[in-house]
Amino acid sequence: MRKIAIAIAAAATAFATPAFAQDADGEVRVEARGGIVWAGGSEEAVAGVAAGYDFDLSDTLFLGVEGSADKVLVDGADVVWGVGGRLGTNIGERGKLFASGGYAFGEGEDVPYLGAGYNHGISDSVYLTAEYRHFFSDFIDVNAVTLGVGAKF
Repeated sequence: MRKIAIAIAAAATAFATPAFAQDADGEVRVEARGGIVWAGGSEEAVAGVAAGYDFDLSDTLFLGVEGSADKVLVDGADVVWGVGGRLGTNIGERGKLFASGGYAFGEGEDVPYLGAGYNHGISDSVYLTAEYRHFFSDFIDVNAVTLGVGAKF
């Protein structure tokens, strides 16, 4: 229960921060994604949503926070909630290359993750995203690759 409270507090802080930082440069983003998750010779489809805020540290660097909900698409699977961050660099006018890390909880075990991804804007407010994540479980390591579409404000 304590882990859930910490994750909810972190997510609430992440989403409240833009309201207090009116003159800070950055953007709110929301996305839907789908992909594949694999572990121990088994592969399954996964779908999810995420929302976050990216702070511009400079013209080329950004730091982001994110809350997410993902579900492996099999009967009986629970939603896996996540809280994390990302640090990256802007590539050209519309690209963002980033490293990510955070914490996922659900499905009976709470685990840290590390990953990397790329967002590419197809307009001023819509982007495509691709991300790889590795989840560090005590029982079996889990990998996921997702593709998605998002909007930024």
